[in-house]
Amino acid sequence: MEPPEVKYTLGPLSRIEPNTFGEPGQRTFNLVLESGEARCTVWLEKEQLYQLGVYLQEAVESLSSEDKARPTQEKEPAWSGEGISLDFKVGQVMLNYDQDSNSFRMLAYEREEEEEATQETSSVSFWISVPQAVTVAEEALRICAAGRARCFLCGLPINPDGHICPRANGHAVLEAG
Repeated sequence: MEPPEVKYTLGPLSRIEPNTFGEPGQRTFNLVLESGEARCTVWLEKEQLYQLGVYLQEAVESLSSEDKARPTQEKEPAWSGEGISLDFKVGQVMLNYDQDSNSFRMLAYEREEEEEATQETSSVSFWISVPQAVTVAEEALRICAAGRARCFLCGLPINPDGHICPRANGHAVLEAG
């Protein structure tokens, strides 16, 4: 199945950086993308960022030593258009490794809200090299792991004010730390 057409083709990125803002339990997550005069901030759910990190880590680990050392062959030129600044919440992400170019292609599509169904949604595609993929995977997994501690009984996050564990039928209030 062919993916839907993207609105902005950024080509190979000069910068990709996972970020998080806020206190544990109230954090937001994004990727900052730069290519030429284009700058894009795509907002992700924590699980999306975590899955991106896991996929990239596993994909890079599965590459041969020769592929890891092989330079990237650009499939598309870098963004050469006028400066754009995009900022949107991601609904769907597609990611794959391209053997010929020795790089990863990612497509990100804006989440469609019901009240915005008549507006055109944003979408971007871009390429990242194997070294960029390693850096993104490490940083994404580090960011996701820095959140709230998990309950050893049920696996749910423990809030700063404690956690009423469903596995303990509410009879035990567990605290982080």
